[in-house]
Amino acid sequence: MPNQNIDLIRSLFQSRLATLEHLLKLAQTHFCDDESFLQKRIANDMFPLGTQIAFTCNQPRNFALWCDGKPADNLDPDVTSVGQAYEHIANTNELLSSIRVEDTKLAETTRIYSGESLYIDFSGHAYVNDFLIPNFYFHLVTAYDILRMAGVPIGKRDYMMHLVPLIRAEG
Repeated sequence: MPNQNIDLIRSLFQSRLATLEHLLKLAQTHFCDDESFLQKRIANDMFPLGTQIAFTCNQPRNFALWCDGKPADNLDPDVTSVGQAYEHIANTNELLSSIRVEDTKLAETTRIYSGESLYIDFSGHAYVNDFLIPNFYFHLVTAYDILRMAGVPIGKRDYMMHLVPLIRAEG
């Protein structure tokens, strides 16, 4: 299978974006459509939930753009409406669905800029495993934690919902 690794990466991102959307729906219900919950944050020096949603989407988004040979293009981090948050998730999923690249892409080198003329050169594998996926989970967990702190009745099952279809009962 020539695209097995790319397909696994895409699947991981898509299933966890489904988790993000699920968490957002639960928050929307909990807060009775009061969108101010998007401004909640864990600490004053951390970004609010809306920004965490954009940052979560940026990782798979930039993976898809990289696969297509395009430069990184982060989403507007100022997410102030639930509609905008859902749009970020939907657009990211659309980009992921459009990936048409061979696994050999993962052997290519990519350069990530991190401020004033600072950069890191990564192999594609390292770009995905050491940069994109850790950042993706950091912002997804932070979004989960903000909602949990704000009183949304969520638990590990909501965060690990990609495993729910695998649960079986003995007997």
